[in-house]
Amino acid sequence: MNYPQIKALGQQAAAEIGGVLSTVTQASAESFCADILGASTIACFGGGREGLMMRALTMRLMHLGLNAHYVGDMTTPPLGSGDLLIASAGAGGCSTVLAIMQVARQAGARVLIVTAPPAGPAAALADGAVVLQAQTMANETSGAPSLLPMGSLFEAAQLVLFDLVSIMLREKTGQAAGEMSARHTNLE
Repeated sequence: MNYPQIKALGQQAAAEIGGVLSTVTQASAESFCADILGASTIACFGGGREGLMMRALTMRLMHLGLNAHYVGDMTTPPLGSGDLLIASAGAGGCSTVLAIMQVARQAGARVLIVTAPPAGPAAALADGAVVLQAQTMANETSGAPSLLPMGSLFEAAQLVLFDLVSIMLREKTGQAAGEMSARHTNLE
């Protein structure tokens, strides 16, 4: 078989991710940072590959010295007033994400959602949303097709966005890159 060259595929994938990130407003990124910095405890959650991206965000928040945890880990404390849940619902909302969002809200925590549809059920339940205009599993047959399969465009954009937000947070907290690196585990 004659497959396209990896360089061309990489350029197309990077362009698609860049296109998604170009739709995120500065105001949305600033609000995301403000909610994170205003929280006592932060819990993150997502299902499937989105969950892996949320774990990556949790790790970066920990590297910033923030009290961040991933929902389901045994060391995740309860949330309450002054705390924040950041959840991912690329397709708009699934039963698990919606249930966890409701528990956090009932406990008095703020809830942010990272999603593709701005009017989906998760966005309606959240206090705020970061919208990534990207193809997901739910809409992979509509609109312009992505090179990346099965919702990967949304997930890849999440990963890059979260690292960009961590840079913004590092600057807002007056930290140097070395301070983040010093918090990296030595148990590898």
